[in-house]
Amino acid sequence: MKNQELEKRIQNEIVDFVNTRKTLQLSSITGEGKPYASYAPFALNDESLYVLISEIAVHAVNLQKNPFASVLIIEDEDSASELFARKRVNYSVVSELIQPETESWQQGIKTLVTRHGDRINNLSDLTDFKLFKLTPTDGRYVKGFGRAYAFKGDSLASELEHLRVGHKKKTAA
Repeated sequence: MKNQELEKRIQNEIVDFVNTRKTLQLSSITGEGKPYASYAPFALNDESLYVLISEIAVHAVNLQKNPFASVLIIEDEDSASELFARKRVNYSVVSELIQPETESWQQGIKTLVTRHGDRINNLSDLTDFKLFKLTPTDGRYVKGFGRAYAFKGDSLASELEHLRVGHKKKTAA
């Protein structure tokens, strides 16, 4: 019972933390197979992350060619108590391009507008802006030294596993 309670508490902590952030770091893969890092404002809905990105942006092109990406949501360094152990969530995601004028498009845009305001409506009216749904497949939550959790599944924080094996001191030669 205690393990289930702890797991539920950590899951809620992860979702609460993600909700405090407004942008994510996005690593996609170029057509040449090289990693490319950028960022985007995001919103949450149905255990997925939504981003609205111009097709002019490299990461939008990449996501349309290869749906696999990585997302990092991280604590601001200015407010972190420990620079080397900033609170963060990393997700491996599968992206899906949402077609305009569909119910999924309307819901995704509504979710982004609620989080980021009317600017989203202005951007979504431009033909070059694409809506992507990023669905997690697994990830990690780090809340400090020795306090890391791995998770699996198509949600923001499911099937948690506390990562107990970690840092080791060097031994004298």
